[in-house]
Amino acid sequence: MLPVAILAGGLATRLRPLTENIPKALVEIAGEPFLGHQLRLLRRSGLDRVVLCAGYRGEQIRDYAGDGRDFGLRVDYCFDGPKLLGTAGAIRRALPLLDDAFFVLYGDSYLPCDYAAVEQTFLESGKSGLMTVHRNEGRWDSSNVQFSQGRILAYDKANRTPSMQHIDYGLGVLRRQPFAALPEGEPADLAGIYQDLLSRGELAAFEVPTRFYEIGSPEGIRELEEFLSP
Repeated sequence: MLPVAILAGGLATRLRPLTENIPKALVEIAGEPFLGHQLRLLRRSGLDRVVLCAGYRGEQIRDYAGDGRDFGLRVDYCFDGPKLLGTAGAIRRALPLLDDAFFVLYGDSYLPCDYAAVEQTFLESGKSGLMTVHRNEGRWDSSNVQFSQGRILAYDKANRTPSMQHIDYGLGVLRRQPFAALPEGEPADLAGIYQDLLSRGELAAFEVPTRFYEIGSPEGIRELEEFLSP
């Protein structure tokens, strides 16, 4: 399967003081660091190559996951450096470690879905990118996608409308070209890449029936712990 870039470079300010001395990826969930749960989910889903795009306290992430062999994976690392690069800027820096196409997900997301089916849909689409979506109806977070008959009609995280009943599920598949066109070493946002692809008719979609989990808030942590606990 395609490699996956995990965006784990944020400052995690919403979780402080919990993340005062550790990155969000290492927050304890059901008895162990969140990253361990995330990496095992990816391995169970058939993935075997991971690039961790790290920033804030990224050396702790590397110390924990190592080369990935303890999780049955190959793990490489790409660090932001002295300036935070944003989600798309971090991927731009990581391109030498990735293939022509790759999965992208966030370092605080636990996404139990059919990764093989997502990849197959992307490859069959012939497009430059794919966004997974979930019919959210404002339940798990603010809906930001208008989706109908297998197509994304609108996507906007800042200007939401009542017709947006779906949400960006958090897993994408993208080709390298849109990122290679970005200025190297400059901050850029992944949402802008998605919006550009959508405007050019280059964004495919995959609707995921099951909800997503995230650890970006205390409530999200509680929900994921309930989901993962025996």
